[in-house]
Amino acid sequence: MITASRRSVLTVLAAAGLGTALPTALGAVPTAAAADNYASNTDLYQQLAGLEGIDFARRYRRHAYTDDDQSTSPATYARTAVLALHGGGIETGTSELCLGMAGYHPKDLTPHYGAGAPLYDYWMFEGIKSSGNSALHVTATHCDDRVARSLAAGVLNVVSVHGCKADQAGAPATRPEAVVIGGRNTVLRQYLDEELSAAGVQTIDVAADDDIAGVSPDNICNRTMLGMGAQLELTTELRASMFDTNTLKGRAGSVNAEFWKFTDAVRAAVARMEADPSQAVL
Repeated sequence: MITASRRSVLTVLAAAGLGTALPTALGAVPTAAAADNYASNTDLYQQLAGLEGIDFARRYRRHAYTDDDQSTSPATYARTAVLALHGGGIETGTSELCLGMAGYHPKDLTPHYGAGAPLYDYWMFEGIKSSGNSALHVTATHCDDRVARSLAAGVLNVVSVHGCKADQAGAPATRPEAVVIGGRNTVLRQYLDEELSAAGVQTIDVAADDDIAGVSPDNICNRTMLGMGAQLELTTELRASMFDTNTLKGRAGSVNAEFWKFTDAVRAAVARMEADPSQAVL
């Protein structure tokens, strides 16, 4: 069993705010990284200085947790964060999915699941150009945005949502709607597989050396307190099925039953993970 002490929580949170440089990834450069125009988020921000809000955007939310009672251990703290590294027009639909998984309606950011339902911290990077947003892709092992990294470092679990093509996922041509469940947290991966499969979503497991497996320790989904998280790679066809108007401006206001079916399943898996003994802060 892996547990996190309260002291380790505070230590990691303090260290995360320093924003140190991203370590060099081990082994060969992934194919996705080799195709990127930018070496990191920092490189992108520097090269595109002045274009935030025009070509790209960043959105995030951190929720407040307090413990002012000296006689008790904290009853609540942020265990899980949801990330979308390639939102907007880069990997379409992932911004909206990030918000839905975090508990918010993508249209107006109102809590969707009602009083008492958990709301998770989230961060997203979005391409908002009229076209050519794929040029803004920065691979997950090179994500060094300080807010994103501090969110990941301050929680036990990250669910990172991405988009891929059906052939990358290994989905059959007769049923291209699928999700690849990756990351280093095998328990969370199991819960995600069980909940999504029960919801009727086709899930696919991939080899550890696959580009979309999300198993590198440098992948931001694994830069948590426990050194492991989960990555979801949804095929283009699966993401398209979740929106009645699949455009940059139309998606947020046209999420449909397929969208909520998916986010419901992910949230159910996260709830199971958070109830696991490994999630205790002693």
